[in-house]
Amino acid sequence: MMVILLLILILSVFQVTMIDYLYNNPTYYQLDAYTWESDDFRSLKLGKMVAEWDTLDYDTLTSLMVEHQYDLTGVTDRDTHTDRLLKVKPAEYRKLRQAYETILNDLKFFPIPLSVQPGSPDISYQNGWMDSRTYGGERGHEGCDIMGKDQPRGHYPVVSMSDGVVEKVGWLEKGGWRIGIRTPKGAYLYYAHLYGYSRRWKEGDEVTAGELLGFMGDTGYSQVEGTTGNFPVHLHLGIYIRTDHNEEMSVNPYWVLRYMEKYRLKYSY
Repeated sequence: MMVILLLILILSVFQVTMIDYLYNNPTYYQLDAYTWESDDFRSLKLGKMVAEWDTLDYDTLTSLMVEHQYDLTGVTDRDTHTDRLLKVKPAEYRKLRQAYETILNDLKFFPIPLSVQPGSPDISYQNGWMDSRTYGGERGHEGCDIMGKDQPRGHYPVVSMSDGVVEKVGWLEKGGWRIGIRTPKGAYLYYAHLYGYSRRWKEGDEVTAGELLGFMGDTGYSQVEGTTGNFPVHLHLGIYIRTDHNEEMSVNPYWVLRYMEKYRLKYSY
């Protein structure tokens, strides 16, 4: 019996020592100066728990991501060890936290308002991050498609998710009629395949969160301006940030949209 108790005591001490070592060893955390450029970061797997938060706590979010290998889709416990992260990798932690703020801090509204008309069909969307696309060559899908339902092009209004400044506007072969807006924190929000614009937007125009940008359509996949009908009516939403090595690096908007669903404007359409 004494031998067994001694073994249990030794194992307990070993476990506590190893846990302490791992938490305080900088190599334990999958975090360095360029973590924000990794595929794990870009996939932005916020998960259901974060999507249901009323407000974002960036310290909790950043710590959870690091401690759960950047995938919160199955996480239900928001307990973290931010103090330990700051102790072993303060600069890297703050850089990662700033990246999450850049993406999320300026967002105020879901891009498609909710219709107040009884029986009006709502939109739908799925996580299509990096699904295969073939037009213009094999590539991954760098965004999220919000699909219209049995309604013609021009039916669904598209509003700005944030304040910002118009950086790009007009026709793109792959994106059709699009508008790109730079948020105050520096994220670039890309709205593509629009059927038309709400007004004559030009580069440098200031935009207010919730302002009508245009209407959902099916433009693009052609060098001919105004081409429609090459795919179903939808809004392609892309989110991009500047990093140390990328002028435009895409991140997955899916869980961002899941979080923003609670912030939908109401329109009559």
